[in-house]
Amino acid sequence: MASKEILLLVLCWGLVVLATTSFGANVTYDHRAVVIGGKRRVLISGSIHYPRSTPEMWPDLIQKSKDGGLDVIETYVFWNLHEPVRNQYNFEGRYDLVKFVKLVAEAGLYVHLRIGPYVCAEWNYGGFPLWLHFIPGIQFRTDNEPFKAEMQRFTAKIVDMMKQEKLYASQGGPIILSQIENEYGNIDSAYGAAGKSYIKWAAGMALSLDTGVPWVMCQQSDAPDPIINTCNGFYCDQFTPNSNNKPKMWTENWSGWFLSFGGAVPYRPVEDLAFAVARFFQRGGTFQNYYMYHGGTNFDRTSGGPFISTSYDYDAPLDEYGLIRQPKWGHLKDLHKAIKLCEAALVATDPTYPSLGPNLEATVYKTGSGLCSAFLANIGTNSDVTVKFNGNSYLLPAWSVSILPDCKNVVFNTAKINSVTLVPSFSRQSLQVAADSSDAIGSGWSYINEPVGISKDDAFTKPGLLEQIKTTADQSDYLWYSLSTNIKADEPLLEDGSKTVLHVQSLGHALHAFINGKLVGSGYGSSSNAKVTVDFPIALAPGKNTFDLLSLTVGLQNYGAFYEKTGAGITGPVQLKGSGNGTNIDLSSQQWTYQTGLKGEELNFPSGSSTQWDSKSTLPKLQPLVWYKTTFDAPAGSEPVAIDFTGMGKGEAWVNGQSIGRYWPTYVSQNGGCTDPCNYRGAYSSNKCLKNCGKPSQSLYHVPRSWLKSSGNTLVLFEEIGGDPTKISFVTKQLGSSLCSHVTDSHPLPVDMWGSDSKIQRKPGPVLSLECPNPNQVISSIKFASFGTPLGTCGSFSRGRCSSARSLSVVRQV
Repeated sequence: MASKEILLLVLCWGLVVLATTSFGANVTYDHRAVVIGGKRRVLISGSIHYPRSTPEMWPDLIQKSKDGGLDVIETYVFWNLHEPVRNQYNFEGRYDLVKFVKLVAEAGLYVHLRIGPYVCAEWNYGGFPLWLHFIPGIQFRTDNEPFKAEMQRFTAKIVDMMKQEKLYASQGGPIILSQIENEYGNIDSAYGAAGKSYIKWAAGMALSLDTGVPWVMCQQSDAPDPIINTCNGFYCDQFTPNSNNKPKMWTENWSGWFLSFGGAVPYRPVEDLAFAVARFFQRGGTFQNYYMYHGGTNFDRTSGGPFISTSYDYDAPLDEYGLIRQPKWGHLKDLHKAIKLCEAALVATDPTYPSLGPNLEATVYKTGSGLCSAFLANIGTNSDVTVKFNGNSYLLPAWSVSILPDCKNVVFNTAKINSVTLVPSFSRQSLQVAADSSDAIGSGWSYINEPVGISKDDAFTKPGLLEQIKTTADQSDYLWYSLSTNIKADEPLLEDGSKTVLHVQSLGHALHAFINGKLVGSGYGSSSNAKVTVDFPIALAPGKNTFDLLSLTVGLQNYGAFYEKTGAGITGPVQLKGSGNGTNIDLSSQQWTYQTGLKGEELNFPSGSSTQWDSKSTLPKLQPLVWYKTTFDAPAGSEPVAIDFTGMGKGEAWVNGQSIGRYWPTYVSQNGGCTDPCNYRGAYSSNKCLKNCGKPSQSLYHVPRSWLKSSGNTLVLFEEIGGDPTKISFVTKQLGSSLCSHVTDSHPLPVDMWGSDSKIQRKPGPVLSLECPNPNQVISSIKFASFGTPLGTCGSFSRGRCSSARSLSVVRQV
């Protein structure tokens, strides 16, 4: 008979004290660890990117991170946000880096400041401002004087800001580490000798800024001393620093993966994530960072890629809205506690590796003073194994690590989840039109049609087809390519029976084609290939015909060697093809007229304040290029809010003048390839565990509560291809109306019970703990699912082949 399991479903109903740490210590490192105030530390870190949430969310995110067992918060610094125009800086609102760092300090946590200033991060243009592209003679991320001058100027600006606020640990602040460059080693071979000299320069430049804390370079095996080279990846247990004097550090442990428009939703099972973390510390690591701990939202036009979604949830322990994701958050919290129980031994000595057998590994940290901690790993993917260690027997599930803080008792196994699984619920409601809104046609919606083609005074004409990024400088997603040409009555394209095709080739990322003011078709690239090639059947008339091609970007390239040279837009050819008679007219070299952006952008329609809004006429639906506006009341309560854009096509949305990002619910992922649930055993990759196949990549779009008023909110949409705004709805997300938990007879005791009482510590048998997630909730009822070998997952448990009919009465007595 297999090991027995108990499964429970718990229903909850509703009925912070910040600790501070005294900072101010010398930060160094040796071969084992980062050394703070003369003491080696085991440090557990998590990434939270300040602009991907709001200042109102920061304290809660930071506190939940601390409650989850983190010591450090890691963040990039986003150059294009802070210096959108050269020498014009913005550190307000979501961009208030100093405030974010100080809030982390107030919670008693340290900071790892990854200045870069290249960040990748699935962020628009990798974090570089577009004006950098236009500096004469510049070449990014190589031994290029114009680039190095700008990089040094911005890096020094950030370091000086931190120094002025006394935020480095050497000044009494929380910043214990800084990073220069980012994953350059992945692509430096493309730059040859100039790349090698650039890295040496970057290291020297960073050191010259005299922060008083160590600098790191991730994925840079030749990082010059004393820069610490660190590892990024799904697993880093096999990583070795480039010097015996440097500690083993993991700056990016990918807690999930990013979502692309047109892709299925990736997720990473917590059993595998915990396995990777435990293996890293088992094999000598002492600093580990989750990328991401909270992913957040790509508001406005900040997502990169191209085709990175507006959601940057990343399957992180704290979800996009800042809610705890269970069991991931709780299982990792228990893991962190178990690792901390081993800290004294981990930092005191180097490990030894007693032999256990094939695919089995024991690691022991033992000191002469009697400290002893051990890790037992089964890296096989198929079979659970019972091993002998120090005279005792231990069951090791496949692809798992057991942690023994005293080299005897198992306090944690990565495959055995003791924490609860919360079942999220979504409350959906139609958009509630504000009380003072008009009851006109369209249920409170008004609209403005965006003109097709050229409508702005700054339009210009040039021969040939222009690359988009150089033309728009990314001031807008949109660039109009417009051409008027006369078609003679005897033109073969107009012959009876001839079917004319408009052929357009674009570097990407998407385009909409209008002939004589009518939409004839749209084309899109993808995250794997941004280029677009389309052939649209069209009808031409004798005389003047107008070709208006709206090209658009969906986030600029953020990764790769020479990525700044990656173009976008319609570079041709643009041709008219007569499919019936073989006639071909190339329009590419003709005089095209160009317009950057939309008329509505120029007139600030996103603010909703224009006098042009039409609320009297019939609301246009399923028509391209329409601006929509309504006013609404905020959903009641304090739960996170999202808008469900089902019914819309593609565009951008603003709430009270602030962009919540691009929406694209019509871009549906492929039907095949999803694995839900996913077997956590075996090496994880970004496409191993997918869900939501055959569905929109993203339907829900986060609206921060702090952006909302109780009533009188303004929602503005720009719809590109056609939608029905009356179908959108609000969704609020709640956690904790129900939760599930299970335990087996092979589960270790909860880590919280370790050492609390020597008798309890050695008490045989499993323990199942149940607790509502919010302090104002109490357990209202408990449903017993099964005892024996139950099947299913949380919310859909069923009895297995082995089950006891008497088990419920026994559980009730307990």
